[in-house]
Amino acid sequence: MGKKVKTAITPTRAEDYPEWYQQVVRASGMAEKSSVRGCMVIKPWGYSLWENIVREMDDLFKATGVRNAYFPLFIPVSFLEKEAEHVEGFAKECAVVTHHRLKKEADGALVPAGRLTEPLVVRPTSETIIGDSFSRWITSYRDLPLLINQWANVVRWEMRTRIFLRTSEFLWQEGHTAHATREEAQERTRMMLDVYARCVEDYLAIPVLKGRKSPAERFPGAVDTLCIEAMMQDRKALQAGTSHFLGQNFARASNIKFQTADENEAYAWTTSWGTSTRLVGGLIMAHGDDDGIILPPKVASAHAVILPIIRKPEDRTKVMPFVEQLASELREKTYHRRMLNIEIDDRDIGGARGWDWIKKGIPIRIEIGPRDIAENSVFVGRRDRHYKEKVSINKDTFVAEFTKTLDDIQATLFNRAVAFREANTENIGQRDLFYDYFTPKNSEKPEIHGGFAVSPWCGEEACELKIKEDLSVSIRCIPFTGASVKGACICCGKPATQEVIFAKAY
Repeated sequence: MGKKVKTAITPTRAEDYPEWYQQVVRASGMAEKSSVRGCMVIKPWGYSLWENIVREMDDLFKATGVRNAYFPLFIPVSFLEKEAEHVEGFAKECAVVTHHRLKKEADGALVPAGRLTEPLVVRPTSETIIGDSFSRWITSYRDLPLLINQWANVVRWEMRTRIFLRTSEFLWQEGHTAHATREEAQERTRMMLDVYARCVEDYLAIPVLKGRKSPAERFPGAVDTLCIEAMMQDRKALQAGTSHFLGQNFARASNIKFQTADENEAYAWTTSWGTSTRLVGGLIMAHGDDDGIILPPKVASAHAVILPIIRKPEDRTKVMPFVEQLASELREKTYHRRMLNIEIDDRDIGGARGWDWIKKGIPIRIEIGPRDIAENSVFVGRRDRHYKEKVSINKDTFVAEFTKTLDDIQATLFNRAVAFREANTENIGQRDLFYDYFTPKNSEKPEIHGGFAVSPWCGEEACELKIKEDLSVSIRCIPFTGASVKGACICCGKPATQEVIFAKAY
């Protein structure tokens, strides 16, 4: 056997992908488990990444006319009961408040007291509570369209949790709009999906497939659900964003009516759309390697770290002024409308400094010692390349080309992810090949399987459920840009009506 390659993360992706993910989150300092079951603490390095994602996405929303607002965390149970399909879809995940205070027993124990006259659900999503406000804000066609977004936290009582990907409480945005016509609402549904795709591809460097969900996978209560799906490095799919055309279902439930231009009364047509901190998990799984996370420069928590090389006390007086000057020159630059964030790490911990920043995924590492200063150069490592691949560059040239280097890293990550998805996507039209594709080759590693299968489907829910029951594989999306469908359904053999993307998913 050959010598085992040194990696910062143990186990590697190939050895145990789920555990690799947990170790990367821990080693990068992104987040940690909370003392509250199923919840997470997002640490500063992870939260600054989320802030950058929020900033970019919020600007894209506002460019389409959307404005931000905030709505209550608590929703009366009676609001959810107005939309039967909606409440059924979320009932098992709801956290419910039934009391409004605590009292101390004789033994010192605190127990609930003051029962509420109506239980309150802790926000799992806000269609109903926002619909209540919309019903008061909208009276005329002149009030439409109404385009609202909120940045908030939600609670969905998950049984199995994983940091960023699925937690009982998480951060997200939810957009809610109301329109005078079906066509306008449908156009907005597609528009916001395109916004998500642009953000995830252009900023997170994750390629996505756009399409619509099958009826069985739709948002509860929606008429149509559009989605973007991304492939992770274990070849599973991650739903990175959804946009829902709600028709008039929620408008009827919340009594959102308006007077039309010809003085008739009509129900509004509504949409909702959302994405969350699971994008951070997707970024880790799409770009990480066996040394940790790799951050795309456009949303990175910081762009570069300068590591002064100080071996003798007298070196500090030579090195630090050079380091501070370099940091100042870089910080004067902007990168995609954001001032460059440059870290300086002069801790006296030897080689552990470099490994810390590799695991954190910072795009560029800059080492500077007395010899580099004498030559007016810097020693540079890029996170998208092997940690041993470092080069000496003239300092002035490095500063002048710094943002171009960041763009090159961004493009490299995106192109690498595209190539990985293409290499793990197959057009499969035969049932036995389809089942073999999704059958784990190693019973000890059930996550190892084929990838994305583009296959014909008859459109029957029974076939969709049969495949899900047999293989834990679902229809991720029905692509907008599908070729004409030929052949037989991958499950039942009847003539196919659609070509869809099947995959295992988070």
